[in-house]
Amino acid sequence: MSRACELTNKAVMAGNNVSHANNRTRRRFLPNLCHVTLMSETLGETFRFKVSAAALRSVEHRGGLDAYLAKAKASELSQRARLLKRRIAQKQAEQAQA
Repeated sequence: MSRACELTNKAVMAGNNVSHANNRTRRRFLPNLCHVTLMSETLGETFRFKVSAAALRSVEHRGGLDAYLAKAKASELSQRARLLKRRIAQKQAEQAQA
């Protein structure tokens, strides 16, 4: 598994450690990833994701996983999250018709 957030596509970045003498050595900036279980109210199921702490705050701010995925761009989501977004949209469309 890559070290990338499944909801925001935030991944490892590279840069330099710069000493007081201005010596530069390469380093990696790792995202703050958390393994979380998020609940979908529409589907009534729980899903495990590897999510950055910033994305977790965004999910809570938008009102849950369903609302977050509805607003998120598909290009930023992982394959699993895209499939979940599609399932949620289909279920909401069925509920709107009924």
